Amino acid sequence: MSAAVAVPQHKLSETPNSRTIEINDWVIIASTNPISSASECDALQASLGFPLPEMTFGSNYLSLEHQPSGWKMMFDTHNALKCVKKGELGEGDGGVKVGYADAWLKSRTDPGTNLPLPVTVAAKHYDWTYTMTYPGHHSDSAPDIESPSPSIQWMDANSNNPSHSIPLSELTRPDPILFYAEIPLFEDELHDNGSSNLLVRIRVMPTCIFILSRFTLRVDNVLFRTHDTRIYHSFTSSPSLVVRQLSGWEASYDGVKRQLPSRNDLTPLTDANFIAKVLMELPVTESQHIGARTRWRGLRTKVEIAVLARGGP
Repeated sequence: MSAAVAVPQHKLSETPNSRTIEINDWVIIASTNPISSASECDALQASLGFPLPEMTFGSNYLSLEHQPSGWKMMFDTHNALKCVKKGELGEGDGGVKVGYADAWLKSRTDPGTNLPLPVTVAAKHYDWTYTMTYPGHHSDSAPDIESPSPSIQWMDANSNNPSHSIPLSELTRPDPILFYAEIPLFEDELHDNGSSNLLVRIRVMPTCIFILSRFTLRVDNVLFRTHDTRIYHSFTSSPSLVVRQLSGWEASYDGVKRQLPSRNDLTPLTDANFIAKVLMELPVTESQHIGARTRWRGLRTKVEIAVLARGGP
């Protein structure tokens, strides 16, 4: 049995649609709201330039700020969907084709009027699977800007430095959970061809912060794909570090199906956690090199760090 862990001083507050924790110089806000209204969807769709997922939670977000350094990071629906590829897909974009993709795209409706969207461009004018490698973004920055501030940048982690990794042993200890939230950003059933969704989870424990943002794609009879962004911060790290791990996996539909506990029960194939577990346990050459032979550039594992300024005098 592990030794008792001291619980640091912290403050919890909430409103009808958000919860906040203030702990060890950090302010963390998780906002969960109902699915976006028709007018909200209209505005977001106009900004993005392509049809939205069927369930879009446009007002949901997770933000965390390290007050001494001013380092701030966010996950939100708008910036996530900005990472969806517009236009024809090219090499590395991981395009997925099914026999009825064109008909599916043409069947999309305007969320404001429920009328068919006019076909004014080529059918595949965006990635209909909503595939993304969204790593979160920094305040007032686009998702592809890697620097949270001029003085704090993401750097490649040193594999020989234990503090530059995410410690599984700490995350699996039965420590008290001081703050927990699940923030759905979007979900789409791909016109009954599968499922695409993005969910962000956060845990704050006495010793650390841990975030998992997981994109999961299932295209029936074609492939499974997962992209994870893991963010970890130890309150005792010195210098103060944030570790970010970006990982993408992919495999054929049949390759994952063969891993089912029961051949006659397909239910686990709709479970994002089961899909991720199978993909992560496959040989790296299969899940991160060959994948489903789409040549998706998201197939990788990359670890990087940001060094934060110290608090105090």
